[in-house]
Amino acid sequence: MKTVAVIVQDGFAPFEFGVACEAFGLDRSDDGIPNFDFRIVTPNPGVVQSKMGFSINVDLDLAFAYEADLVVVSPTPRQYWDNTDERVLDAVRAAVARDAWVLSVCSGSFILGAAGVLDGRRATTHWMYADIMAKMYPRVDVDPDVLYVQDGKVITSAGTAAGLDACLHLLRQELGAELTNKIARRMVVPPQRDGGQAQFIDRPLPEVASLSLSPVTDWMVENLRLELTVDQLAAKAHMSPRTFARRFKSDYGATPAAWLARQRIIHAQRLLEKTDLGLDRVAYESGFGSAAVLRQNFARVLDTTPTAYRARFCCTREAMQAAGAEVEMLEPVA
Repeated sequence: MKTVAVIVQDGFAPFEFGVACEAFGLDRSDDGIPNFDFRIVTPNPGVVQSKMGFSINVDLDLAFAYEADLVVVSPTPRQYWDNTDERVLDAVRAAVARDAWVLSVCSGSFILGAAGVLDGRRATTHWMYADIMAKMYPRVDVDPDVLYVQDGKVITSAGTAAGLDACLHLLRQELGAELTNKIARRMVVPPQRDGGQAQFIDRPLPEVASLSLSPVTDWMVENLRLELTVDQLAAKAHMSPRTFARRFKSDYGATPAAWLARQRIIHAQRLLEKTDLGLDRVAYESGFGSAAVLRQNFARVLDTTPTAYRARFCCTREAMQAAGAEVEMLEPVA
């Protein structure tokens, strides 16, 4: 891979655009890293407006995208997803047809979807838009829980910073691990993150039409450490177990057991973020019983370990000071 074209259009996202510039556009020859012939292209050369109120001048049209070894697609605002410039779509289709690399950052995957190059492929996008993408492009196998997906020579990434993960993944294949690690060190990012974007998805308690089960779910959240059964919960709701299970699934979109397991994961995440409790204590407080069961559930739901999650998200005073941060903290949860 020697040549890189980054496609920008009006409304482009500055950070996601900057990700491509950082990964492929900088001169790192002093570190023994080969430079790429890096060019920014657009359908209509001249002033290209960002979504943040400033603009850039782009001199090149899309011609270079038809010969580049890698075509990077920067995201555009949601109102353009189903109205992308046909010239951009043609450039993307041509890149895939000639077996060039194609990489989208964040919601740039919608442009690939509109071009039809994701049909029959597995892909991802920002978790907030995964359901929308699945509905707009039903022939695409949308995975909302990963940081990036490579299917053939087409790479799609999840939200914002996951674009860096996707770029580093591609660089590892083209330059090897040693040079890619040098690039990551220059960026001050890990060369390869574990886990997926499921770790970052905010899943609050769902709003429900009926409040009849709210006292029961409130009690469940307050007593996560207990071994809770459907029979016990149904009795609290003054329902038969069958009626309770049916009503719960209707109101909350999940079985009582699945909903409870998710609340235990959320509570464990909070304890790992805000306290220094050991894994056995975290497991006990969140209702998993043992560190081994806690690890199993983190691997299944978040695709990471409790230790790795804490290392990434811990915000106790000691952890922040160890990272060199000077911040005013609330007292950690007891």
